[in-house]
Amino acid sequence: MRAPTDVSAQGPESHQEQFHRRWNHLDDQHVRTLAWLLDAPDLLDAGAREWAGRVASFGPVEVSTAEWLSALDRSPQPLHDYLGKHPFARLGRYAEQLVAFYLAHCDLLFAHGVQVRAGKNATIGEFDFLLRRDDALVHWEFATKLYLLEANEQGRQADYFVGPNLADTLGAKVRKIMDQQLALSQHPAAQAHLPLPIAAAQALVKGWLFYQGRTPFPTHPPGISAAHCRGFWCALNDVGKLDAVHYLVLPRLSWLAPAKTTAEQVLDRAGLARVLEEHFSGNASPVLVALLIPQGKWLLEKDRGFIVPDDWQSRAEVRIRRMA
Repeated sequence: MRAPTDVSAQGPESHQEQFHRRWNHLDDQHVRTLAWLLDAPDLLDAGAREWAGRVASFGPVEVSTAEWLSALDRSPQPLHDYLGKHPFARLGRYAEQLVAFYLAHCDLLFAHGVQVRAGKNATIGEFDFLLRRDDALVHWEFATKLYLLEANEQGRQADYFVGPNLADTLGAKVRKIMDQQLALSQHPAAQAHLPLPIAAAQALVKGWLFYQGRTPFPTHPPGISAAHCRGFWCALNDVGKLDAVHYLVLPRLSWLAPAKTTAEQVLDRAGLARVLEEHFSGNASPVLVALLIPQGKWLLEKDRGFIVPDDWQSRAEVRIRRMA
């Protein structure tokens, strides 16, 4: 197994290095995550023919936005208050609230999380975001996803990227967004929520893809951005082959932005082994671990990877066959 901490193997600059170079001055975790959502590469390639122009993007972060994020980091209470008014437990909902806060700040947000029902009990779908655009609206479907490539020998098709808990695949998720969710405005029940015509329906997808054994650069499946955020995954039995000195187990709501932490939160190799042993003794859920390097008083993420149960790949193969 090639050591995933070898950043030189990732190319001239990894995503983590880019993020720290641009945003290391931010300290508040929520502001850092918002900066990541605005600045991280999109998961889908907006120029890919298969998406037919249906991919949304924030585009490059403008100077005014960067200055606003810096000011928000110094006084983050408005963001904290906003998040406190909209309880969340899932990573996707957390990311949605951050994006909604930004879009409201930009005066682009017409509505967020609008459920469409046919009758009292039948839910047709939900508009993640409705944005103002001149005399019309733009429908954005938003997702933040992390997927693991089940087996390199199968190629890099989207259907072989599986969620950590085997709930879905990248291919299935993108097809659902493109084929079903973006068509919501065409349903008769949606018209009551649309006082203006829909000018476009697009998918905004952020996330990370994880490759077996090491973090590669460059590699990507068809339709996926060549600049997408990458990590590695390995089985529990292979954890001893990692060669980093400092580690951090990332809680689910910290899965998006590259980690920045203090020494008090960090594990050494033995500490990581103990935490993983305790976790996997009664839990089959993969663990996301950041590999860290010191920089001043901080430790910064250099690479990241999912540690999975030793039988994860065989279960992933079964899951893929069932979804085929």
